[in-house]
Amino acid sequence: MLRASRSPSPLRVPGQAAAPDGPVDLATMYLVHWGFRRDLAAFAAAVPRTPVADLVTWNRLSRRFTLFADVLHKHHAGEDAGLWPLLAERGADPAALAALEAEHADLDPLLAGCTAGLRALAAGSVAPSTHPRLCAAVDGLQATLGAHLAHEERVGMVLVQQHLQQSDWDRVDRDHLATQYRARDVPAALGWVMAGLPTGAERHLALPHPAVLAAGRVLGRLRRRSDARTFGAGLGT
Repeated sequence: MLRASRSPSPLRVPGQAAAPDGPVDLATMYLVHWGFRRDLAAFAAAVPRTPVADLVTWNRLSRRFTLFADVLHKHHAGEDAGLWPLLAERGADPAALAALEAEHADLDPLLAGCTAGLRALAAGSVAPSTHPRLCAAVDGLQATLGAHLAHEERVGMVLVQQHLQQSDWDRVDRDHLATQYRARDVPAALGWVMAGLPTGAERHLALPHPAVLAAGRVLGRLRRRSDARTFGAGLGT
């Protein structure tokens, strides 16, 4: 979906744990991680303060969580299929790779709990414990995914810089990450990435044509407006 930017210096965005030096431009990875952190901050703020009876907002939050979970699933599926096996083939620390891959599985029950809670609240048929359990699930997901993203940035990306070259990274992106997206998925994913990018981050995007960047700006603004209606004062940046 996005190619490396060939930026001369590693990208640093809010919340990022590390940016190890090396031959590979990891800007795309860091921007996707920033998007996950942005979304989780918004959900963590919106879910506790949304009244149980506000079905309109719960429906919006449920649909928005589906987008978040879909991007996360595609991202991790691409890593599991392409990145970790290539690093293992190149001799990267097997214990470190196993730990990173296991963390993907640790997220599944938390994602399922958030999805179920949001759908129940959106349907309006809930037990007294549904809202507090959802709040706890969102907090747990934010903490667990946040720790995983930091682990990838501090350890996983060091392994990438030690064992891969730019051509390897481009091949993983082309053959395993980008292929997770069907053509009809791309507009939503591009808008998701570009919604509220930190100042200066856009220059790290390398898109195949200037028209794609222009379209991404429009899609990002539309996503940002939609998110403002969904999250309100909980919209993360």
